[in-house]
Amino acid sequence: MTDAIAAVVWDIGRVLVQWDLPRIWRDAIPDDAERARFCTDVVSEEWHFRHDAGEPMDAMVAERKAQFPHLADLIEMYRTNWLDAVPGPIEGTHEVVEALAARGVRQFAITNFGADSWAMFRPTFPVLDHMEDIVVSGVEKLVKPGRAIFDLAAARFGLPVERMLFIDDNAANIATARALGWQAHHFVEGAAPLRAEMEQRGLL
Repeated sequence: MTDAIAAVVWDIGRVLVQWDLPRIWRDAIPDDAERARFCTDVVSEEWHFRHDAGEPMDAMVAERKAQFPHLADLIEMYRTNWLDAVPGPIEGTHEVVEALAARGVRQFAITNFGADSWAMFRPTFPVLDHMEDIVVSGVEKLVKPGRAIFDLAAARFGLPVERMLFIDDNAANIATARALGWQAHHFVEGAAPLRAEMEQRGLL
């Protein structure tokens, strides 16, 4: 590897924590096909992305209830049961975070996460204590894969982009990072290949 890595920059959803929006309604809508329709037509990931981009949860829920009044109780669960969508860690990645921390490697994060849901989630996820700084899309009203959130992160983290290793499961996010000069690992095959790359780079 040509550039020594000075910091590791993590995505969070589907890299450090499981992310499964329909799981919120797993018990309320037990039929898989019916739940899939609800999460396509009423509370889709595209709709949820508005929260990641900075729209308040209360406003989104109120709007959807007005559109689908007969589904108001189910829509309300997006707000009251949101943490059900993040049921636990991704296998193996927390151990990588801990191992990097033990070696004194600097760590940061850039995440697409709504401000309201972040306030609920962050206290439940202590592994993030190892991050020196976390750029949250819903707080900044900037989202991946847009370039602006990467530029903001680089300015806040205070390191040359070519000396930061960005890890994300989303190909578009990886493409933007690489286009801006970041080193990047596309997280598609789990923690083992990631750990192998860390070892190859001398981080572990």
